[in-house]
Amino acid sequence: MSDATSMAEAFASGRSDPVQVFEQALVHASMAPSVFICLSAERARREAEASAARWRAGQPLSVFDGVPLAWKDLFDVAGSITTAGAAYRREAPAALLDAPSVGLLCRAGMVSLGKTNLSELAYSGLGLNPHFGTPYNPHSGDQPRIPGGSSSGSAVAVAAGIVPIAMGTDTAGSIRIPAALNGVVGYRSSCRRYSRDGVFPLAHTLDSLGPLTRSVRDALAIDDLLNGRTQTHSPRSLKGQRFVLEQGTLEDIEPAVRNNLLRTVDQLKAAGALIEVRASATFQATLNLIKQCGWLGSFEAFALHEALLDSRDAEQLDPRVRRRLEAARSLPASQLLHLTDARRRLQLQLVDELEGAVLITPTVAHVAPPLAPLEADDDLFVKTNLATLRLTMPGSLLDMPGVALPSGRDALGLPTGLLLSAPTGEDARLLRTALSVESVMTI
Repeated sequence: MSDATSMAEAFASGRSDPVQVFEQALVHASMAPSVFICLSAERARREAEASAARWRAGQPLSVFDGVPLAWKDLFDVAGSITTAGAAYRREAPAALLDAPSVGLLCRAGMVSLGKTNLSELAYSGLGLNPHFGTPYNPHSGDQPRIPGGSSSGSAVAVAAGIVPIAMGTDTAGSIRIPAALNGVVGYRSSCRRYSRDGVFPLAHTLDSLGPLTRSVRDALAIDDLLNGRTQTHSPRSLKGQRFVLEQGTLEDIEPAVRNNLLRTVDQLKAAGALIEVRASATFQATLNLIKQCGWLGSFEAFALHEALLDSRDAEQLDPRVRRRLEAARSLPASQLLHLTDARRRLQLQLVDELEGAVLITPTVAHVAPPLAPLEADDDLFVKTNLATLRLTMPGSLLDMPGVALPSGRDALGLPTGLLLSAPTGEDARLLRTALSVESVMTI
């Protein structure tokens, strides 16, 4: 499947039209088990028909007019229930209004196909959901493998070619992880870059939004639309662009993840980039802080869901999600204060340490593991979830925008990924750098 930019170019030339593309997407979505929680067929058809008329008249609303996309089922879409992947919300009132981000892309002419599956309450990096099913990783082969989470359905919808773009959220890695495990691009924005109104929350200082796409240029275009801009982006020369390859993260990772990342680094060097291979004191300190003091999101998620945990609805929760939420009930306030104080200090330290360089790390230390053992073994689930989240959590704690890029495959054909990150607020520079990096990568 082509990316959204190529799809829109086909609309402009008359080689394709939004109604045809929508009908194909609807068929594929309806045949993809557990990828979507609901489809918005009537709304999407109206949007596609209106877009087709605009293209015929030569008056598209944006560069992505008519392109279908999907929304993680945390985003309010008028007329549909926002389930957050939770059984207790199946009968919640339907949203009356689109979330601001949904409204912006709707007004750009994009076609909202439906709402995608996720880990319940967005609280897992693996993507398993006992209520709505778990979408299989499209690269699974003979045995089903996890999609990664929590934006599981969004990543699979893009990787499987149902839609070229799906919106997700990321609190500890929930865009970047499934992007890596499914071989697509995932962009975690700085927390305040887009409005989070109308998006079901998990942790108020960590939640961020972003797209999963088939190319960096599509992610850039979505960023422009969500910020009210129209720009043309082309890859720039990497000559003299500085990167820091975080040496410590190359330990304890699967060989294919390491080898594919290092091959990409060699390609960047050949393009003139300046690569400094060393441990990042700030990144390593953040890893240690999380290991010693726990996860800030645990405090915030418990505070958000304390009333739910004390209600009868708690009995409907995935037991694994419920246990994780409850585990924060007895954490001391001093631990929270230490985390927040250290976070501010480390964010400032990161800016000084990188001095304009972009940080390179693996996105996930391993490829997608088989699904069945994780469904059957609670201890294995916990261990694997922590291992899967480990390398993305520091970026979330420091509010680093991140672009996860596919870096290749292992011997079984399973995708690996690398992550480009920058200090908070440096999204535009990071996206432009990622576009240039993507242009020199050969997988």
